[in-house]
Amino acid sequence: MYTNFFYQLRREGVPVSITEWMTLMEALSVGLAESSLSGFYYLARAVLVKSESHFDQYDLAFQSYFQGIETPEQLLDQVSEWMANPLPAKMFSEEERNELLKKLGLPDWESLKTSLEERLRKQDGPHHGGNTWIGTGGTSPFGHSGFHPGGVRIGGDSHGQSAVKVASERNYRDYRSDTTLGVRQFEVALRRLRQFSTRLDGVKDQLDLEDTIDETCKNAGQLKLVWTRPRKNSVKVIVMMDAGGSMVSYAKICSQLFSAVHKSSHFKDLKFYYFHNCIYDLLYLDGSCNPRKAIKTEDILRSLNSDYKVIIIGDASMAPSELMMSDGNIFWDLGNDEPGITWLQRIAKKFPYNVWLNPIPEGYWERVHGYQTIKMVRDTFPMYELTLEGLDRAIKKLMVRK
Repeated sequence: MYTNFFYQLRREGVPVSITEWMTLMEALSVGLAESSLSGFYYLARAVLVKSESHFDQYDLAFQSYFQGIETPEQLLDQVSEWMANPLPAKMFSEEERNELLKKLGLPDWESLKTSLEERLRKQDGPHHGGNTWIGTGGTSPFGHSGFHPGGVRIGGDSHGQSAVKVASERNYRDYRSDTTLGVRQFEVALRRLRQFSTRLDGVKDQLDLEDTIDETCKNAGQLKLVWTRPRKNSVKVIVMMDAGGSMVSYAKICSQLFSAVHKSSHFKDLKFYYFHNCIYDLLYLDGSCNPRKAIKTEDILRSLNSDYKVIIIGDASMAPSELMMSDGNIFWDLGNDEPGITWLQRIAKKFPYNVWLNPIPEGYWERVHGYQTIKMVRDTFPMYELTLEGLDRAIKKLMVRK
């Protein structure tokens, strides 16, 4: 039963296991879905989906499997008039719902779609409280303020909450872990960097009172001191961002990252630099990459300690000459005595806590224009896709040396 739904979930990227699927089957066998499509929607999501970041993929799989019907964006004017004076929303009792479910059953979605089109052609006036025509109240599959398992709500507020309608609304689009980030998500992810650092960095020189009491009790009352790391702001971060050229397509997400980083107040120190395509002997202080507003990369390597966490953002897609040749700098009036790859390797060696975030989806890294240089950069820095999941993995990677 519903076996194809399992595979549809997997195709949409929801990591469903056989164990979870069998748990769902057991839950259905004891009636936890309450014989309704809405009940099945919420029950299956609770059992099968482990993270809210997969809610949107779940909704898409549900909609696809049950051939969900979205409410037409523009209904005929007369339909809007029919719904203008609705009956008060009727609250059906649990007994009435169960009886209707037995009587009406779950719809065949293709037939339902055909029926809606037919009613739009034939109906010539409002109907309220019925079981067939588009209207309000009652048990018609079309309208609002009534009840029908899997019906199509047209206007009004949701009361029965048809599961397919819930799915088609895609309320969880912004929760996906494979979408690019916004300012708030960046701030949350960067805050996690401090939390990880608090647990992993620094000397354990502060008394942990609660654990001391706990361990002393376990030790038959004999005092046993437990020390922990202090909760102080100890994270130092360097952000280097590619600007211009092929990165113009990602200007919005880079702007969001810039805003999030500069709003962050949970770092002991924060350095922000720009480069174009590749890092050479200069790093720039603003996105214009103006040589008059620049600092020598060598000075940064010499003056900063190696405990800085380095986050580099760029598509790593460039001409191989820009990465591998002397004077490979694309700017006409700027040269470089040493290849860009040499500078990247120096940065990686100086700051062993480093990651590279790439806005190009990971599935294209080996076939997009510039795939050769992407591979060479990946050989130098751990590279992650610029998504919630990718940033989360990058933050964890920043806590261990390469």
